[in-house]
Amino acid sequence: MKIACVCGQKLNKEVHVGQSFRRMLTIVRKEWLHIIRDPRTLGLVIIMPVMMLFLLGYAVANDVKDIPLAVADLSHTDASRTLVDKLTVSEFFKYTHVAQSENEILEMLDAGTVKAGLYIPENFGRIVSTGGVGTIQFYIDGSNPTVAQTAQLAAETISQSMSQEILVQRLERSGTGMHLSLPVDARIRYLYNPDMKRMNFMIPGLVAIILQIQTLLLTAFAIVREREQGTLEQLIVTPVRSWELMLGKILPFVVVAFVNVIMTVTVGAVWFGVKVVGSIALLAGLSLIFLLGSLGLGVLISNISKTQMQAMYMASFIMMPSFILAGLLFPRENMPWLAYYAGYLLPVTYFLEIVRGIILKGAEFFTLWNWIWPMAVFSIVVFFASVLLFHKRL
Repeated sequence: MKIACVCGQKLNKEVHVGQSFRRMLTIVRKEWLHIIRDPRTLGLVIIMPVMMLFLLGYAVANDVKDIPLAVADLSHTDASRTLVDKLTVSEFFKYTHVAQSENEILEMLDAGTVKAGLYIPENFGRIVSTGGVGTIQFYIDGSNPTVAQTAQLAAETISQSMSQEILVQRLERSGTGMHLSLPVDARIRYLYNPDMKRMNFMIPGLVAIILQIQTLLLTAFAIVREREQGTLEQLIVTPVRSWELMLGKILPFVVVAFVNVIMTVTVGAVWFGVKVVGSIALLAGLSLIFLLGSLGLGVLISNISKTQMQAMYMASFIMMPSFILAGLLFPRENMPWLAYYAGYLLPVTYFLEIVRGIILKGAEFFTLWNWIWPMAVFSIVVFFASVLLFHKRL
């Protein structure tokens, strides 16, 4: 009798699990049909992340080069020509305009024709050749701090390099510089990004941000659309449980979003040359955890919202800060404490560090553990919050 009771309970449990799986599969099939019913929308959903990576990759991931430079060389000596040549050969500056006076340089800067200007006075070459200190004036358009800082660093480095060369030549001519050597030999080795390309740093971050935007937009209207169309009531009267409905709505979008992961990472490697140094399997697995959390966040927004317009505004409230607070453009360590800790509320903050760690550094699972477990906890909490909130609204 006991054996029969135990077998009966086990059989009932298996039947219950099977029914639950079939109900969830029905929701998955319904959502999938809704996705593929409009091929144009499906194509846009798949192609849009790649298009965004192309546009943003070239817009924000490029290094600052070829800064338009105006030069007023009143000296016309070997020293002045050498200085101008060093500035243009560096690729930081592009010699675009010849000026005849200091005022003409300022007029070009006012008009935005150039971003930097070099004024070399008439006595520069004579003073340098006689052992004096020749003074030059470098003007930089400071309206764009990124360009201005790059121009300042390049100008200071090049002028100091030329000053050292002239100083060595003077010492050699005086006969006291035969065994001249610097007391400190500082050798710098750049790891993970030896060419110091901004592209290598930005592309992995853009992949994470684009996926965040895509997943939120995919599911932000999932429940609220059903509510506005009047089909939510039909789902309520069915035996579908809350977690089955939530998971059924998320899983089809996981497939679409995972395709986006493959496409964006491939474009980053093939087109932009930012190849995955670490484990592709680890990147895929952690991307799946991130996608579940982000899609769950979109469903949570859809649960809270009463209209699709509200869902759009709430999704935008999360998407816009992601560009800044997650550390895509600026180091989070330099942010005010409020902005710094607010970044921890965004799942993309953790995923961004994971993506950069795997793609650039080849980091392994245990190395990234401090970023993995908060992202996993976030995904679980968001999913259960969606289930509970939907249960309250039934």
